Amino acid sequence: MKILLAPDSFKGSLSAVQVCEALRAGVERVIPNADCVALPLADGGEGTTEALVAASGGRLLQRWVTGPLPGAPPVQAFFGLLDGGRTAVIEMAAASGLPLLHPEQRDPRHTTTYGTGELVAAALDAGARRLILAVGGSASHDLGTGLAQALGVRFRRTDGSWMDAVMTGAALAEVAGVDLGGMLPALAGCSLVLAADVDNPLLGPNGAAAVYGPQKGASPAIVAELEAATAAAIGPIERACGRRLRDLPGAGAAGGLGAALMGFLGATPGSGIDLVLEACGFEAHLAGASLVLSGEGRLDGQTLRGKTIGGLAHRCGQAGVPLVVIAGALGEGSEALYAAGVTSMVSLVPGPMTLEAAMASSPALLADAAERVLRLFLAKDPQMF
Repeated sequence: MKILLAPDSFKGSLSAVQVCEALRAGVERVIPNADCVALPLADGGEGTTEALVAASGGRLLQRWVTGPLPGAPPVQAFFGLLDGGRTAVIEMAAASGLPLLHPEQRDPRHTTTYGTGELVAAALDAGARRLILAVGGSASHDLGTGLAQALGVRFRRTDGSWMDAVMTGAALAEVAGVDLGGMLPALAGCSLVLAADVDNPLLGPNGAAAVYGPQKGASPAIVAELEAATAAAIGPIERACGRRLRDLPGAGAAGGLGAALMGFLGATPGSGIDLVLEACGFEAHLAGASLVLSGEGRLDGQTLRGKTIGGLAHRCGQAGVPLVVIAGALGEGSEALYAAGVTSMVSLVPGPMTLEAAMASSPALLADAAERVLRLFLAKDPQMF
């Protein structure tokens, strides 16, 4: 009988591929000859490029680009090429992601998406004309102005002077005008997909600053500052793009990068997890499976808003295949996943443990948790597998 191993990564600890390996080890303690099919997943955050490249037989290219902090040493980032080089997958976390910063460096007023724009330019230079931009895991809240700047867009202050320094969240308050005349010509012949793991609007209580600013190091006062700066900057950006962006689902993704991609580059919003599930042929793999075993760092009320487990729950529920998720943390609102199609949620840790200890021991903890899950299923029906 077949068991699908379909986890996301555990941020800061294990990639989705490594999670699959740990789950397989636990399963094989109980069923040594289990038919385990590994499908490492991602939802538009970290690991999306790796998952799509693995599913399609693509390749990774590395480039040195500007990191989240302007003026800091460059970072070695990457993008994927698929379909013989026609399609590029660009993961903004590789250039502008939160894990690239030490905790004391995290302040979304001072970070940028400029390096992500450099990756877009590199993909164009490599010949790609269809771009998939995975925007989860950002350290920034610059409304995508850094990315746009790297692609030739210029921003102007009220006094008419150009904003030539790399754009950051704090600089948004000064934006009074936008000039699109210098955008890279290659963008005109491209199609772009915004692969997001959230569908939040740009502003308000469910917007980018309020919901995600604290995760990036913003205090309540900084959240209010970013909200005001974003509200001021979006008007000139919308006028330059000729459309209203602030209320579009996904506009608030990655500190407003979603709004920039849809406005400046005409990106079509899409679910990151849906793109990955389609690319890896999940529906075909699900056929005949007795169990789907997944994993996620944290489950909470945001999980159903475009996250990996939300996408899995819908499909497994429709197919009638049990879905068990091993999670590092079960947060507020996670109980809603049961109605969505999750059969059970299992804690990664067996008892009280520091975060550092849990992350250091995550492969062993995942294997132990997978073993517990399989023994419970066998207790119910010894012939199930």
